[in-house]
Amino acid sequence: MKDKLIIFDTTLRDGEQSPGASMTRDEKVRIAKALERMKVDVIEAGFPAASAGDFEAVEAVARAIKNSTVCGLARALDKDIDKAGAALKDAKSARIHTFIATSPIHMKMKLQMHPDQVIEYAVRAVKRARQFTDNVEFSPEDAGRSEEDFLCRILEAVIDAGATTLNIPDTVGYSLPEQFGATIANLIKRIPNSDKAVFSVHCHNDLGLAVANSLSAVMNGARQVECTINGLGERAGNASLEEVVMAVRTRQDMFTCDTTLDTREIMTCSRLVSSITGFPVQPNKAIVGANAFAHESGIHQDGVLKSRETYEIMRAEDVGWAANRMVMGKHSGRNAFKSRMTELGFEFTSEEELNDAFFRFKQLADKKHEIFDEDLQALITEVSFHAEDEYVKLIALSVCSETGEVPHAKVTLRVDNKELTGSASGSGAVDASLKAIESVVNTKAILELYSVNNITNGTDAQGEVTVRLDKAGRIVNGLGADTDIVIASAKAYINAVNKLHVPNQRRHPQKGDV
Repeated sequence: MKDKLIIFDTTLRDGEQSPGASMTRDEKVRIAKALERMKVDVIEAGFPAASAGDFEAVEAVARAIKNSTVCGLARALDKDIDKAGAALKDAKSARIHTFIATSPIHMKMKLQMHPDQVIEYAVRAVKRARQFTDNVEFSPEDAGRSEEDFLCRILEAVIDAGATTLNIPDTVGYSLPEQFGATIANLIKRIPNSDKAVFSVHCHNDLGLAVANSLSAVMNGARQVECTINGLGERAGNASLEEVVMAVRTRQDMFTCDTTLDTREIMTCSRLVSSITGFPVQPNKAIVGANAFAHESGIHQDGVLKSRETYEIMRAEDVGWAANRMVMGKHSGRNAFKSRMTELGFEFTSEEELNDAFFRFKQLADKKHEIFDEDLQALITEVSFHAEDEYVKLIALSVCSETGEVPHAKVTLRVDNKELTGSASGSGAVDASLKAIESVVNTKAILELYSVNNITNGTDAQGEVTVRLDKAGRIVNGLGADTDIVIASAKAYINAVNKLHVPNQRRHPQKGDV
C-alpha cells in the first residue's frame, strides 16, 4: 500500500501575503469550506497574532471546518502561541505551526541571536504549543540557506520537545531540485529520531522551481507538501497545490505515495480564490489555465480526436473542467438559486442576505441569457463588497465616447453617506471614468495594475476587472464584475478605494521574531 502524501494548504495564510490579496473573515471561511470539500488534509487559516481580524478569521475557520485539520501560525514567542491556541480552541482537529529562523544571515542580521539561543527558543515554543494540542509543527525558517549540521541539531531537539511535523521551508526560493531533495534525504537519515515526525516542505517560487523542489523532496522522503491554490503567495508565490497533486497523481509510476484529494474540486477552488483575491489565472497556467486542455495545432487536434491520450496526460474532467454544471437563467427560481449556491459552498446567513443575492442574480439574468457557476461566484464576491459600512458606493455613471471626440465621464458617488459628483476627460471611456472617481475620492494612489478577463464565453459575458492601487507603499487589489466593462472598471476601482479606507494593522509573520 502506498504512503499518504499530506496536503497542507496555506492559501489563507501565505497566499494572503501576496500584495493586495487580503481576505475578509467570511471570504476565508468560504475558501476553507471549498478546501474541505476537496479533502485537503490541513488548512493553515492564518496568523492569529497578526491582528484582531486575523484572530477572528482563524477562529471562524476553526469553528466552520469539521473534516480537515485547522492550523494557526505562530512565531516562537509565548504570546503568539497563546493567541494561536485561543483561536483554535473550537477546532475539531487543531495544529499549531511555530517557527524561527535558522540560516546564518537570519540569525545574525534579523534575530541577533546565537545558534544555541535559537534552539532554546524553538524547544520552548514547541513545548508551549503542546499545552494546546498534540499536533505541533515546527519550521526552521530559511532552511534552504541554513547549515545542515545546525538543522540536524535543532530538528532533533524539537522532536524530543514534542513536534510531530518538521517543515523544511525554502523561504526565499533559492534551492535547486536535486540539491533540495538531497537535503531532505540527508536530514531524515542523519537525525536519530526522524522516524517520530513527518517531514514536510514549503517552497517558494522565486526561481520558478517551487513545484519541482517540492516533488524532489517527496521523492526523497517528505510526506507533507505545503502549497497554495493557483500558486498564490508573496513575491513569486508558493508551490501550486493543483500542480503538485496532479503531478503525483499522474506519475504514480514514479511516486511511492499519493494524496486522498478529490481533484474534481480543483477548478471550483481555483475560480473561487481568483475571484476573492482579484488575482486572475493566466491562460497558460498548468491544470487550471483556460488553455490547459485546449489544442490549437491541427496535428494535436487530429490526435486528440482519434485518441485523447496522444496529447493529453490527464483528463480535464478529473480536475473539474468538464463537470456537469447547472446553467441558470432569468426563469430560475429562488430555491434553485439557493440550492446551486449551496452546492458551490456558499451558505446564506439570513433571509435578507439571500434576498439581496437573488435580486442581484435577477438583475444579471436580465442582461445575460445564461448564467454559469463562474458568474455566480463573481456575484457572491461582489455581494460581499457591499457591506453596510461601505465607505464609497457607486450611484450613477455616464460616459460619452465617440469617434474623433475626447471621452468624458460623469460619476455620482455616495461617500460617507454624502452624495458627491465628479467629472473628467480621458484617453478612453475607462480612463475618463476612473479619473472622474478619483476627482471625488482624492486618494492620490498610483494605479499599478489594470487587468480585464472574461468570466465566461460569449459577447454577453461578464467582464471581471482587477485594479491594483499603491498608496505610500500600501498595496490593495480591487475587483469588479459587470456585463459592461466600463462599469466593471468603476466597481473595481471603488472596491480598491474602500480597502484603502480600512486601516491596515496586520503584522507580517516573518518580521520581528523576537
